[in-house]
Amino acid sequence: MSLDNISHLGAQGPDELVPSRYAVQVGAIEVLVISDGVLPITASTLATNVEATELAHWLDDNFLPPEVVDWPLNVVVVRSGDRTILVDAGLGLEFPDFPRAGQTVQRLEAAGVDLASVTDVVLTHMHMDHVGGLLTQGLKERLRPDLRVHASTAEAEFWDAPDFSRTTMPQPIPDVLRRVASQFLDEYRSQLWTFETEYEVAPGVLVTRTGGHTPGHSVVRLASGSDKLTFAGDAVFAPGFDNPEWHNGFEHDPDEAARVRVRLLSELAATGESLVATHLPFPSVCRVAAAGDVFRCVPAVWDY
Repeated sequence: MSLDNISHLGAQGPDELVPSRYAVQVGAIEVLVISDGVLPITASTLATNVEATELAHWLDDNFLPPEVVDWPLNVVVVRSGDRTILVDAGLGLEFPDFPRAGQTVQRLEAAGVDLASVTDVVLTHMHMDHVGGLLTQGLKERLRPDLRVHASTAEAEFWDAPDFSRTTMPQPIPDVLRRVASQFLDEYRSQLWTFETEYEVAPGVLVTRTGGHTPGHSVVRLASGSDKLTFAGDAVFAPGFDNPEWHNGFEHDPDEAARVRVRLLSELAATGESLVATHLPFPSVCRVAAAGDVFRCVPAVWDY
């Protein structure tokens, strides 16, 4: 895994204008943010508990289209000690309606990450854009037979009989989420390592259940020396900085998700540690600043 962020003219593949990977050093821990691409999402899904005019104003202020927006997808590779950890696995290739997503496998390879070197996968939750990459045809045979897949017990139990009653997702997404999670559990249950509240996957790599977005949603906290970074999964979306109480349509407990978001952003603003999240624009690395009752995402200066 290379920590070289330098772009060499002509070195990228034919489908990339710039490399879709970005490396960060967290003390002795190596972190590589990988873009899985973008997928289109109905804009109204970003804020289901506010008037349409309020959301429209926010979209316009952020130079986003009013009906359908591109939702970035980021995954992370972490190397600590003798463990190489993939945090989330992207969308996978079985969704032809989303041709610009599902790029994780080829982009891991382009970044020099040998799939057979991955010792652990940590799942923030089991939505299709986080587990689908593991279901890519022929992929499982390329992974280590002793691969450990980590998820909270509450998450695994939820998807045995998921409840979508408090979500506001476009059809047929709920049925697709149910099918993909069921397929994932069928294929990987024997390799699943579950935890109740938190689990240290490797030195300085702690996965902690937050709940909210899904009952077992988790974040990954990295700490080495004085450096810290949090991969927040779907605890934070772009509108959630200046509108942390807005509900996202994919949240299975919207009120709890808002509480989780405020707690996490308040903590990150107090500590000054770095934040990466699944659906923030690539490479997503930023710090959080508090501004009264709301927050600001302060992008990190890229290191070339």
